[in-house]
Amino acid sequence: MIASRGRRALDRLAESPWLIGDPDVPGARLRRRARRLSVAAIVAANVGGAAVVVCFAVWALPKPSGAMDGDAVLVNVVAACVYTVLAVLVGVRWARRRLERGPAGLERWLEQDRPPTPAQQLRVLRAPLRIMGVQAVLWGVAVVGFTLLNLRTSGLLALGIGLTVALGGLTTSAIGYLLGELALRPIASRALLHGPPRARREGGTGRLGIPGVGTRSLMTWALGTGVPIFGLLLVGVVALTPVEMSRTALAVTVVALCAIGLVFGAFASTLAAYATVHPISSIRSGLERVRAGDLDVRIGVWDSTEMGLLQAGFNDMADGLRERERIHDLFGRHVGHDVARQALADEAGLGGEVVEDVAVLFVDVVGSTTLAARHPPQHVVGLLNRFFGVVVDVVEEHGGWINKFQGDGALAIFGAPAPLEAPERAALRAARALDARLRREVPELRASVGVAVGPVVAGHIGAERRYEYTVIGDPVNQAARLTELAKRTDGRILTTTTVTDRAGDEEAGHWRAGDEVVLRGREEPTRLAAPA
Repeated sequence: MIASRGRRALDRLAESPWLIGDPDVPGARLRRRARRLSVAAIVAANVGGAAVVVCFAVWALPKPSGAMDGDAVLVNVVAACVYTVLAVLVGVRWARRRLERGPAGLERWLEQDRPPTPAQQLRVLRAPLRIMGVQAVLWGVAVVGFTLLNLRTSGLLALGIGLTVALGGLTTSAIGYLLGELALRPIASRALLHGPPRARREGGTGRLGIPGVGTRSLMTWALGTGVPIFGLLLVGVVALTPVEMSRTALAVTVVALCAIGLVFGAFASTLAAYATVHPISSIRSGLERVRAGDLDVRIGVWDSTEMGLLQAGFNDMADGLRERERIHDLFGRHVGHDVARQALADEAGLGGEVVEDVAVLFVDVVGSTTLAARHPPQHVVGLLNRFFGVVVDVVEEHGGWINKFQGDGALAIFGAPAPLEAPERAALRAARALDARLRREVPELRASVGVAVGPVVAGHIGAERRYEYTVIGDPVNQAARLTELAKRTDGRILTTTTVTDRAGDEEAGHWRAGDEVVLRGREEPTRLAAPA
């Protein structure tokens, strides 16, 4: 139950990411939101570092006897409070100037709601490192200051306090990086909206100075492992000095260091885990939608590390799948879906084969020349589109496919490339249904239909650079001749008794035998058949 609830919560975060921001939010508003979050991150980092210093200095750091009397403690505590406030104020102002001002600053492109330049994009993606650098400098100054402050009291005390402040600076810098990265995600998302930096797209992840997952892991290690180990190092350094350490003091030191490691380690690990798992959850959610058939999915890109490259790569993959599906659909519309499936499955090339028992249906408009002369082009095109719409529907409904459109006519094939049981019966039924629907739905046009059956050569004909799937053989020519004859009959549909005899008694009952004629290009007479 708890695991399922957690997974649903991650799914909701993937769909509506926390702290990312709506893409339609004005840039000025997004900038103010990110400013508030980054200020809160800097304050939290400094308070956390100060807490580490106070706890370690008061309870864990072994001190020379009599060195930390009441006055010394008071001086150090007051100095720590004052310097922490100053560090926060200076750090916030300094960090804002480094992020917002200058040609590549945030105010240049966010306020104008336009895409960032490469330099402005890099400024945003390097921002967590800039925040960490500011804190490192300020706490470096604190190390020097507190060392000098306690030097007149005791050299060993000054060394211990200085190293303790360095411990707090390490903590502050690491927390500042992790929280700053999270706080600036709305800006990073907007900066990455148009794709990752060019060098990263080309695989150069290290040349741009943009922190990655490795940097995030290093910060997590610094808080969870580095800080307590550094504290133990301090204890070892003090142990090499004349300062005496009782068993109680040593136990308190170890307990304090372990507590610091547990608390800050858990906090840092939670931030790092969220920062890494969150984009992975969005990718997983997108993959599930793609697996379900939704190729219009697009996920946000808000992570500046390799996780962001994965998010951008997912979007590129989805774009490619959409393009492939569109091409597949267009290919199927042009050549027929059966031919398209066969071509994609077999990697078809030039060549063909003899296919027995293929039925050919040819349909042609009567008087198309007169129609084009009497009506404007738009009207003619509209009529032909309605005409071909009916032809395609009827042919596909009866198991055939349109091999090609020839001006105002169409050639339909039954039995190739996919085999079809009784293709002649399907073609005859399609001819009767086609005539009925054309008379009813497109009465402005008159069309004739011819149906023939027999062996054909089916395959890809043309050149290596341009070929198409088609059928060649006597049935194609015979169907065309029958269509020409049908234009002069009232029924407008002609076939041969050979076709009706092969179709079976049930279908043959809908046809009647007619005269014998010698079709153009033939020597033997052919007995015609028309609908009864």
